[in-house]
Amino acid sequence: MAIITYREALNQALREEMRRDPRVFLMGEEVGLYQGAYKVSQGLLEEFGPKRIIDTPISEAGFTGVGIGAAMVGLRPIVEMMTFNFALVAVDQIVNQAAKILYMSGGQYNVPMVIRGPGGPAHQLAAQHSQSMESYFYHVPGLKIVRPGTPKDAKGLLKSAIRDDDPVIFIESELLYGTKGEVPDGEYTIPLGVADIKREGRDVTIVAYSTMLLLALQAAEELEKEGIFAEVVDPRTLRPLDTELIIGSIKKTNRAVVMESGAGFGGIGTVIGEIISEQAFDYLDAPVERVTGANAPTPYAKNLERAKVPSKERVVAAVKKVLAI
Repeated sequence: MAIITYREALNQALREEMRRDPRVFLMGEEVGLYQGAYKVSQGLLEEFGPKRIIDTPISEAGFTGVGIGAAMVGLRPIVEMMTFNFALVAVDQIVNQAAKILYMSGGQYNVPMVIRGPGGPAHQLAAQHSQSMESYFYHVPGLKIVRPGTPKDAKGLLKSAIRDDDPVIFIESELLYGTKGEVPDGEYTIPLGVADIKREGRDVTIVAYSTMLLLALQAAEELEKEGIFAEVVDPRTLRPLDTELIIGSIKKTNRAVVMESGAGFGGIGTVIGEIISEQAFDYLDAPVERVTGANAPTPYAKNLERAKVPSKERVVAAVKKVLAI
């Protein structure tokens, strides 16, 4: 297997799907000549031309609407948000149109469309560019939500998202674009709605995705030095959520720590914690512990930003709390 970056894995997925299906096209701000704000679309304009790699004006509501219309007549658009925070400008198109058209048309129109781009805290991007947007869209029936944490998952899940007949919110991370990992040679896809055990353990289950997955793995490594073996579960797809795998892990370890980078109140971690409590209550030896971002906008100042987002130390402390150490 080749070792490539998360960014290169996404680029491979886009390139392979565009070669496979002439209905697939990409549009967004700076995806063409500039080759993407984070270079995910590098080389695509040269290979596929301006009819399939389309630079748009700064008008998220406009080009998202164009994507929805294109999907309704049989094309397979990929809309790139330069940062997923800008999707707030297009939220009416996403929530009231893309997510609902299948239902409002009585099943006559699918919207096979991917809306992708980076999201979550990064390095000093401040309050308006550091939001974890998955919880905003998680509430909306009709949307699928994907947050990959490794290059292998990023490629396999993006290919599946492009082939899916429903609108998919695909949120990447600025912090992950340069990370490297093994990616299988040749064609492969990873089904949406299938979680993955990233590290086997016996004492506690840590549920974490995207950049939080890296923190969870670092914490698990630290805990192992003290004889504590944490199992790290990566949901990968948040909607549909692979509850069977998560509950199966809880039944094995009897303790749970759930992580998310968002503010926590009403977030993904709340939902996962509730599911664990509902479906595995009799197996729990301690209440579910959550590690989330602070309930405040993300500050620009580096020291305050560090205080806002979860850390390895907080994960280790949460694990010791559920173990009553």
